[in-house]
Amino acid sequence: MSRSNSKSRFKKIIQWFHLWLGLVSGLVFFIMGLTGAIYAYQPELSRLTQPYLTVQEESRAYLPISRLSEIAAKQLPGKKPTRIIYYAKDRAVTVHFIKRGSDPYYWAVYLNPYSGEVLKTSNTETEFFRFILRGHMYLWLPQQIGKVVVAVCMILFTVIVISGLILWWPRNKNARKSSYTVKWNASPKRLNYDLHKVLGFYASWVLFFIVATGLAWSFESVMKAEYWLFSGGKERPTPPKFVSANPGVNTDGPALDQILQTATQSYPGVEHYQVRLPDSDSASVNVIMYLKEGKYAPADNLYFDQYTARRFTASNWGLYKDANAGEKANRMTYDIHTGGIGGFAGRTLVFFTGLIAASLPITGFYIWWGKKKKKKKKAVAKLRIIQKAPERELV
Repeated sequence: MSRSNSKSRFKKIIQWFHLWLGLVSGLVFFIMGLTGAIYAYQPELSRLTQPYLTVQEESRAYLPISRLSEIAAKQLPGKKPTRIIYYAKDRAVTVHFIKRGSDPYYWAVYLNPYSGEVLKTSNTETEFFRFILRGHMYLWLPQQIGKVVVAVCMILFTVIVISGLILWWPRNKNARKSSYTVKWNASPKRLNYDLHKVLGFYASWVLFFIVATGLAWSFESVMKAEYWLFSGGKERPTPPKFVSANPGVNTDGPALDQILQTATQSYPGVEHYQVRLPDSDSASVNVIMYLKEGKYAPADNLYFDQYTARRFTASNWGLYKDANAGEKANRMTYDIHTGGIGGFAGRTLVFFTGLIAASLPITGFYIWWGKKKKKKKKAVAKLRIIQKAPERELV
């Protein structure tokens, strides 16, 4: 077999995989691309459409966190606060009530941190961006089913992106000239082909990182492999768990207030932080201090005894400066996936990449449909010629 025939056969195999994997997962690709594009601007759009997220900045101090937690808990009797998030001095404090497993729920109470005024109590499952996120993560299916479907499709997307790059690769210098630009004045058929091929090429470089981080979320083994690779062959440790021991005596004021005071005083200037409340009588309090606004990777995890406010020392998943390359790579998964690692410009890039990704199954389908119709026309024309042949012989 000649070298050219071997290349042609290889490309046909790649084309076959690209086509059929695209047809099988096209709808999922469209949904995830579109929802991902919409969610890229979630912070800005939320503030524009949800006025209760904004408060008037005041010169006085916030109410103690224990008081805010108490006010929020009164809005949802029978439910327990799970985390409290502070953003900026002109933003509402959000108290989340989350329960997973049987009879799950996800509620949020938005409070003015200066006065304790309840700005809104919301079932987040009914919110627009929660709806978009469920579509992106689970395709609006039951979580256990949707998670598996998305995980399998992430593998298919990997093959589709790589095979698309192989198919795009120009055969020669002349073909290379037309591989980077869309011919907007071409026929509809050619324009559709260019939109799929050229836009797909540019988007694939961003999609590669989006899909890779999506795989890390979908498969624990990928996250472990990432840690192993960047840490130089080390095994990924589990997040630390500290035990809070009830001393049986009263401390000076609520321990939660002392914990947050210690954390905020240690990080002057940091306005975005999260307090994860203990989920049992022996669990610790986890305070996450976000070191760079808009990014979630550079963050310090602080752990405290829920009774005495004594701080624990974490050997891993603690301070960002102490994290090795493997841990930092794991932490960056969300920021890379959403484009937050590049700030507003990065999220804008993800927005346009998501729109292109959503368009690829559509343009790809029309390419396949056009070729199918062309083959059908050729077959019909050939059949007519065969049918007319005996008539010519009789003449």
